[in-house]
Amino acid sequence: MFVTKLSRLLDKAAGWIMVAVMLLVVSNVLLRTIFGSPILGTYEYVGFLTATFIGLAIAYCALQNFHIAVGFILEKFPPQIQGIVEIFTGTISLLFLALSSWHIADFAGSMIASGEVSPTTRTPFYPFIYVVAFGFLVLCLVVFLKLIESIRKVVTEWTQSLQA
Repeated sequence: MFVTKLSRLLDKAAGWIMVAVMLLVVSNVLLRTIFGSPILGTYEYVGFLTATFIGLAIAYCALQNFHIAVGFILEKFPPQIQGIVEIFTGTISLLFLALSSWHIADFAGSMIASGEVSPTTRTPFYPFIYVVAFGFLVLCLVVFLKLIESIRKVVTEWTQSLQA
């Protein structure tokens, strides 16, 4: 499925970005210690890359259910009630994440308009903000797929209970 492949691809990119962060930090420490000359803007680059890493990895995390879920109370209810709660929380999550993605992208646009750049390296903020917004958009697709799955599950359970 497209969303699954896209989520995996973004997660792999996030992994490489984390490797880049690690190499940058280690290189900075070694250069500072051995030669007394650190890499200019390491703090900014680590911040940019970490935000990018999280934005790209979050959809795959949700797809694999690696997030924290509090379901021990919900497990005591019948499957139909559990399904309805899943649909409700999925709908709320989808709306929240869609609005978040939209506002993050809008914020990136305002960064372009204002010409905001980082203080040390003069790197523009907006490309990294757009990547995070894209990550949230893919997360929306994952939540949407899970919502459709929950709806199908509830409809199947209701149909089976009516036939019994």
